[in-house]
Amino acid sequence: MGRLVNRTALVTGASRGIGLAIARRFAAEGASVVLCTSRWGAHGKLAGTLEGAVERISDEGGVAAAIACDLGDGDARADLVVRAGEFFGAVDIVVNNAAGSRMCLPSEATTSERSWMFDLNVNAPIDLAQQALPGMRERGSGWILNISSSSALQPVVPYRDSQIAAHVICAYGATKAALDRYTQGLAHEVASDGIYINTLAPENIVLTSGADYVRDIARRSPDMAEPVEVMAEAALELCSGSHVGQVTYSRRLLHSLGLPVRSLDGQSVLGDAFLPADLEATA
Repeated sequence: MGRLVNRTALVTGASRGIGLAIARRFAAEGASVVLCTSRWGAHGKLAGTLEGAVERISDEGGVAAAIACDLGDGDARADLVVRAGEFFGAVDIVVNNAAGSRMCLPSEATTSERSWMFDLNVNAPIDLAQQALPGMRERGSGWILNISSSSALQPVVPYRDSQIAAHVICAYGATKAALDRYTQGLAHEVASDGIYINTLAPENIVLTSGADYVRDIARRSPDMAEPVEVMAEAALELCSGSHVGQVTYSRRLLHSLGLPVRSLDGQSVLGDAFLPADLEATA
């Protein structure tokens, strides 16, 4: 406990799912966490999911705040890191978790659909990294983690699920492949400045409250699923250790380092990299 004390982390797409799990795990280690999402509720109030996420972290003894930003809008995200730093001080850690997909066959993906995905999934993370880098360089330390996907690689034949599922994820996977490559180059550029940049992807499916649409796939192939705690633990390692330009997967990283998987509040050890997923998990 306490690996992130006196650090401020910005986590995008953090109102639920993987982003919220990472934020909770970081808060348990002492980080002050700024949760970002694009949703606002009525009368200018934060949408229930984001407001509830902040309350949940606070109830667990953590420190958190929320900020709304449409990451698909270049102007809206232009000063996001500066605005996030107004809550608890300069941002030491950026986790680019927010992403979006238009499920379509690669032969039919329109220019508009492809452009939207590339802007949100590639340009936005790079923009936030570039915003954070000057301050990180000045302080001589920093961590940036881009959340990627196994869809960056073409699935092997025979497909583990359906052919259509393998095909319609292609355009989204292409954005993640681009993000992986850019991350590696950027990481090696700034490593000498004490800044560590990496990408992390789940092995396949992370079962959270936002993953209902893939739960049937996980039931058919349980080995394709993993607990959200595995991703959160791997993210913690990459945002506190000295890893440079890793394009890695959650279970593989933890197994290679012999690290345990802890609960999101950090209070108990749940297992190791082979921890099975609860197919009804709602974390």
